[in-house]
Amino acid sequence: MTEQPIPDDGRSQAERMRAGDLYIADDPEIAAAALKSRRLQDAFNRTLADEEEERRRILDELLASYGEGCEIRPPLHVDYGSNITIGARTFVNCGLVALDVAAITIGEDVQIGPNVQLLTPTHPVEPEARRAKWEAAQPIVIGDNVWLGGGAIVLPGVMISADTVVGAGAVVTRDLPAGVVAVGNPARIIRSV
Repeated sequence: MTEQPIPDDGRSQAERMRAGDLYIADDPEIAAAALKSRRLQDAFNRTLADEEEERRRILDELLASYGEGCEIRPPLHVDYGSNITIGARTFVNCGLVALDVAAITIGEDVQIGPNVQLLTPTHPVEPEARRAKWEAAQPIVIGDNVWLGGGAIVLPGVMISADTVVGAGAVVTRDLPAGVVAVGNPARIIRSV
């Protein structure tokens, strides 16, 4: 592939990023948002177990939204946080990595095990495009009452429908329907719930 410039359609790199189009990540607006996010994450990750009010204050500023009764245990690692929505009564165990270049939507009553990764970024396969720092992303949707076992990885563009269980260490490379159990790498359905 020969290197092609990213089209100038009048949108900022941040707007291109949020739309899932190719963008250049070292844009000053994007870098400022990432720095703000890292500062908030650092503060959140330093909180003590009995500092729930302080954690909620930080999450109010870091995330797009999170529902009533939601619990998120540190450490938490995100790209921006502002593209993450979490539903009510969802539990997020320690070590979540949620790279939210595109939107990450997590439903209600979801259980997320330790060290889960939700990865929206994509990169070109062609070396010239990667060298030019092109990136893109695809959103992730996690339905209500999903359970993601410890160490599960969800790749860009995946939707996991309601009531589904993803086994520990599974790598989810494509959409999963409602009410199934999926395990392995790549994750495959082994039975209905």
